[in-house]
Amino acid sequence: MQLPHYEQYKEIFSQVAKPFAYVNLDLLDDNVRAIAIAAGDKKVRVASKSIRSVEILRRILNSDDVFQGVMCYTAREADFLIRNGFDDLLLGYPVWDKNDIINLLQATDRGHMIVFMVDSIQHVEHIEQLAATLGIQAAVCLDIDMSTDYPGLHFGIWRSPVASWSRAKPIVERITQSKWVRLDGVMGYEAQIAGVADHTAGQWLKNRVIQQLKLGSIREVMNRREEILQGIQALGVGLRFVNAGGTGSMSSSRLERGVTEITVGSGFYSPTLFDHYAGFQYLPAAGYAVEIVRKPRADMVTCLGGGYTASGVVGMDKAPQPYLPEGLKLISLEGAGEVQTPLRCPKGVQLALGDPIFFRHAKAGELCERFSKLYAISGGFIVDEYLTYRGEGECFL
Repeated sequence: MQLPHYEQYKEIFSQVAKPFAYVNLDLLDDNVRAIAIAAGDKKVRVASKSIRSVEILRRILNSDDVFQGVMCYTAREADFLIRNGFDDLLLGYPVWDKNDIINLLQATDRGHMIVFMVDSIQHVEHIEQLAATLGIQAAVCLDIDMSTDYPGLHFGIWRSPVASWSRAKPIVERITQSKWVRLDGVMGYEAQIAGVADHTAGQWLKNRVIQQLKLGSIREVMNRREEILQGIQALGVGLRFVNAGGTGSMSSSRLERGVTEITVGSGFYSPTLFDHYAGFQYLPAAGYAVEIVRKPRADMVTCLGGGYTASGVVGMDKAPQPYLPEGLKLISLEGAGEVQTPLRCPKGVQLALGDPIFFRHAKAGELCERFSKLYAISGGFIVDEYLTYRGEGECFL
């Protein structure tokens, strides 16, 4: 698909006050189709933290039968999605607040499919106590650590302490002993494969090293997951689902026999952190625009606002990047700022006060925390306005 150029976007949004955020539905739908194909014979669970808009979530889930269920990031978000008609919700992270757990257990009792994440006996017993008090059985998912330890390098993220069957077995056995908690699924997120770029321009050696680390880690992940699934099966436990991966690991996650579903989020909007992967390339479907209000010198413009930096380790890769017109660069000593963002312009680019500069965020759904709505465009026109979580009056994290 041919990507829109600056003058097209400028014309489409000529009557929209800046700053604003947008989603290109044509590019989004293309990404949705590509992800459905990339999943192979696996289902895709949509990571809501990378979307953060009810209407976009609905659009994805309704597009193809391959998309099934949502991975939420907080209990209160899960409650919000239930009230908006969603079901089959997997909490991607443990919940400890008693009121939140009770609220979701009561939703379970009303017929909703909600699964709590656990990675310790303490998690299990905490949920069990509340479930027993209410007389409601809770479904849980065991989170398996999928990082790889190389000599002198922890390749992965610090998430679950369960890195082997010997660590998982006591937790699974404790669950089987309870009438109030049942093991519904297993999840293993190989973040070092799914979320680490391996095809960054100008970094050949680093790319090569990361690709080799990934290959070794993929083999270990497959073996670890298979060992744990065999151990669970030997205890006579039947699982409803086995969840794996992310946008950047679909090609390996889909090859595992035991995996039934892959979680995907960032690939739908395709932010800048996902521009640098050797195995895939999705289209830039979402972004935002800010207004030029100054021209400090002939080859520079300064925009009002724009400093929507992504979470994670602080670095230039977490900064938003100017997208259109092409060739604009952030100033290293200022970056994208809270109230102003200066940009260096390439030769031949003529910009005036009041012109928009289109940016892309480094991460996917975090952009929606800064805007109340997304202007939805298709076929060169604004066709709708989709509220973000913020526009719905919600702020979960």
